Amino acid sequence: MTNEIGPLRWYAVLALLFFGILPTVMVTMLVIGGDTPGQVGSLLIVGIPLILAAIYLVSRGLTTADPGTAAQHLQRSMMLVAAADVLLLGGNALIRMATS
Repeated sequence: MTNEIGPLRWYAVLALLFFGILPTVMVTMLVIGGDTPGQVGSLLIVGIPLILAAIYLVSRGLTTADPGTAAQHLQRSMMLVAAADVLLLGGNALIRMATS
């Protein structure tokens, strides 16, 4: 019997790490260090809960036994990671362009 969602589990975890947690930490460090305009900090107010929800959904997707339900959780988590990525990195770029 093959594991249909095995690769999806790997990709969801990798997407969460490389496209979710890492950019959020980098933008947070930019805000704390004062290397970016102060308005970027307001993006973190929305971005961090999106990443936390994605972490929750990935953990649910990894522990759920039903492949269909697990796939839905993992796909939703990757959607939240993409939304947080666009918000944080895109918003940071737009704010920087507007203030410079």
